[in-house]
Amino acid sequence: MTNHVYKSLELTGTSGTNMEDAIKNAVGRAAKTVHNMRWFEMVGVRGHIEKGAVSQWQVTIKIGFALEE
Repeated sequence: MTNHVYKSLELTGTSGTNMEDAIKNAVGRAAKTVHNMRWFEMVGVRGHIEKGAVSQWQVTIKIGFALEE
């Protein structure tokens, strides 16, 4: 078994629908350029209010990925 070394990066995904979609948007976009992603951790949730209603979810996550050998 190989010993892995991981690096993490912090991203904020957004969605007009819900928190889960905001996370999926962040992970999906990162997947285009970041390889070997292994985990994510939600570190913050914010939102935008417009006319007395939630109009945007903003979810900050850390994504961990294994460094290549």
